[in-house]
Amino acid sequence: MRLEKDKHRKEFLPVSWNNKSTPKYLLRPAKIGDADAVMECVHEAFSCYVERMGLKPGPMLMDYAHEISENQVSVVEIQCQLIGVLVMKIKEEGFLLDVIAVDPHFQGVGVGKLMLEFAESEAQQQGYTSIYLYTHEKMTENLALYAKIGYVEYDRRLEMGLARVYMRKILP
Repeated sequence: MRLEKDKHRKEFLPVSWNNKSTPKYLLRPAKIGDADAVMECVHEAFSCYVERMGLKPGPMLMDYAHEISENQVSVVEIQCQLIGVLVMKIKEEGFLLDVIAVDPHFQGVGVGKLMLEFAESEAQQQGYTSIYLYTHEKMTENLALYAKIGYVEYDRRLEMGLARVYMRKILP
């Protein structure tokens, strides 16, 4: 899948998989008015981990109005329904992919891949040679996915009671 920049809207649109000219999903910068829908999407995406972890994952505890106003937050929509959330931050360690969440009804159809590719593109455009993220050690499917697409574990940290695995990907 390629991303094309819409010159008029300064948003990234995925090129349709079936080679039709109409994109299937819209990826755009989040607006403050999206905060409630962003929180709802994140809660839907991460609620499956609460029982496994014994507590709410970090993304479920965040203030998304604050995140939207202070960081790089993008959302994915289909027919005006918010189905994906991406939070990116610039930190001392580099370009952080802080949150990636996909509505469970839309998992496995390329929405997460679209957001990952966009985050990597943003990191490169902002002059970074790598991108990093962290996930909870009990989110084993995430660890396997990130390793499969080129992220390498470089640290484990206990932060806010959460056992986090840090991973980094060197960008081409």
